[in-house]
Amino acid sequence: MTSREQSPIGAHVPVAGGLATGGLKYAAEIGAEVVQVFVSNPRGWALTTGKAAEDARLRDSGVPVYVHANYLINFGSPNADTLGRSVESVRHALLRGREVGARGVVVHTGSAVSQSYEDAMAQVGRHLLPLLDEIPDDGPDLLLEPMAGQAHMLCATVQQLGPYFEALEHHPRIGVCLDTCHAFAAGHDLTAEGGVAAVLEALVATVGAGRLKLIHANDSKDPCGSGRDRHENIGAGLMGERPFAELFADPRAAGVPFIIETPGRSAEPHRADVDVLKRLRGVPAPVAG
Repeated sequence: MTSREQSPIGAHVPVAGGLATGGLKYAAEIGAEVVQVFVSNPRGWALTTGKAAEDARLRDSGVPVYVHANYLINFGSPNADTLGRSVESVRHALLRGREVGARGVVVHTGSAVSQSYEDAMAQVGRHLLPLLDEIPDDGPDLLLEPMAGQAHMLCATVQQLGPYFEALEHHPRIGVCLDTCHAFAAGHDLTAEGGVAAVLEALVATVGAGRLKLIHANDSKDPCGSGRDRHENIGAGLMGERPFAELFADPRAAGVPFIIETPGRSAEPHRADVDVLKRLRGVPAPVAG
């Protein structure tokens, strides 16, 4: 047995019927120990209010909760309407995250679209930093999720988190959500000998220890460096099982929750992915020599 804190394993869960009613039921079906939810339409700007009873059930369930903000948010956008809506959407996600007892709110790091990288990063600082100052002591952290490396992305590799953290003045309420499929697509070869250790070492060197707060555990349909964000079930893609076992074994990821966002429209494939990760969690760390 190891004395290091064990990472809980779970999934992004559907919430039809209510955040707690639907989400916790699905979590139980697949054996999830931690959940991630949407608190509004992930592909729209509508800001929905919660139901107090559902919020309380989720908050008091004892299951760690994370919120994923909507996919349209982009603080690097040159479009004033998109930028304004992004501000309000993140503010709403942080508020709702507090109401459900979430530990973190995940937001994609965005794209410069048609403007310069420098102008886009300046916008990140001007518009996102004030939202971080609004987070109360009992509110969730904001977790930055690097992207898969498509054109004009502000952040894909872990090294590119450096300028992002600088724009946000290394605020104490920001953390990192590392998506394994995104990292692989962006060029981090997690399948190479020492590849996982190299990514975690680079992450700590770039943003400091303790900033990794969540791991999106997804295999990849496409090869390393493809720039394509297409998730696959654990062990069924081009990454295979070994990188996940190495993540569990690395002390820099100790205790960090693993959330699957893998294909499947029913509980069966997600239960299988959770089971695989639980098995890999128990694989002993390799002995250096």
